[in-house]
Amino acid sequence: MKNIFNDDVMTLDTYIMFKLKEQTTKLTPELIAKNRAPISLSMGAPTANPPKVLIERLKEILDEDGIHMYSTPKGEQYYREAIAKRMQNRFGVTMDPNTEIFSLVGSKEGIANLIRFLINPKKEEHEKDIIMVPDPCYASYLQFIQCSGGKAYSMPMTEENDYKPNLEEIYQQMLNDGYKAENLKAIIVNFPNNPLGVMTTREYMQSCIDFCKKHEILLISDAAYCDMYYGKGVEKPFSVFELEGAKEVAVEFFSFSKPYAVTGWRLGWICGNKEVIQRFGKGKSTIDNGIFKALQKACAEILNSPEGDKYIEEANKGYERKQAIMVKGFKELGWPISDKTIPHTTFYLWLPIPKRYSSSFDFCEDVLKKSGVVLVPGNAYGEHGEGYFRISFVCSDEQLQEVIDRLKADGFTYN
Repeated sequence: MKNIFNDDVMTLDTYIMFKLKEQTTKLTPELIAKNRAPISLSMGAPTANPPKVLIERLKEILDEDGIHMYSTPKGEQYYREAIAKRMQNRFGVTMDPNTEIFSLVGSKEGIANLIRFLINPKKEEHEKDIIMVPDPCYASYLQFIQCSGGKAYSMPMTEENDYKPNLEEIYQQMLNDGYKAENLKAIIVNFPNNPLGVMTTREYMQSCIDFCKKHEILLISDAAYCDMYYGKGVEKPFSVFELEGAKEVAVEFFSFSKPYAVTGWRLGWICGNKEVIQRFGKGKSTIDNGIFKALQKACAEILNSPEGDKYIEEANKGYERKQAIMVKGFKELGWPISDKTIPHTTFYLWLPIPKRYSSSFDFCEDVLKKSGVVLVPGNAYGEHGEGYFRISFVCSDEQLQEVIDRLKADGFTYN
């Protein structure tokens, strides 16, 4: 058959997590034979069971009349009202459930569709619509923009700039590179951050809002990890809408996947600027018919419940403990980890590769083949990720300690 797909889609590669899974599957028999059965520290997904009360309530709801029929794309009224209540309870933010909230089949789907709706696909490089993205960033941002015919313009996130890229400097560099100011559509911010694990300050987020107001562009805030935080005296991650002027220029994405360990259920929401939400909704309503109502109802009930809050609290204690195992182990292996820079959000660690390696890919491939440990090379997340790797500490405490023991036995030290 002749090539029927558009050029932008044809440039896409397999998503990094699935590539790692394929590679691991091929190596599994060999690894098992040498007592190195694979341990995955790659996928960013909780491995615990969801809240028991959520599962039991879902079972009950499945027997309700009409629950298996089509849902509205914007989300059932009870779902949107529960989200509005959560935004008020969690962040002190007022959202109109009828005009400022829209349901999503997971935040990944929502971000992909919003980007698709924003970009006018063009062939000529310097004519392309632009979205500024963190670098390194969640790899799917780059793919969403690429397959929509747009340009992802890098906002370097480095230790040197304290993970706070200077937007005006980047904007000027964009112009110097020959791109057009009128083609800049949006910037994406992601705090708590994947893959870095870091949070940001209110002052920096306010500067992002002000930048978007000045240049009349959209601020896209991905807050999928906002309920993952731990450590004594750590401030809860905040919503962009706690800051002045955010509703004029911003939308924010949330997910049930991380806080309630329901990654396979695919639920989330977008909220914020009502004009953007309305236009987004018109586009999305042509694509799907909404989330399964039973899931909406069960999750609406857990969202503001004591049981839901307790589940998140206990899960975060677990992540704090798991992070401590990883930090202690990598310090023993010689990694230069400062207590001052250890993140207190997400379940990720972002570490430099050993000095004797010239590329992130080579290091991660070596660790997989020798020790059976699946890591993610930093360059999978962007140009500025080269020289680093990401750890996702979601498996059992025993498996995490086994990872450290294997690396020690197999000679994987930093120096």
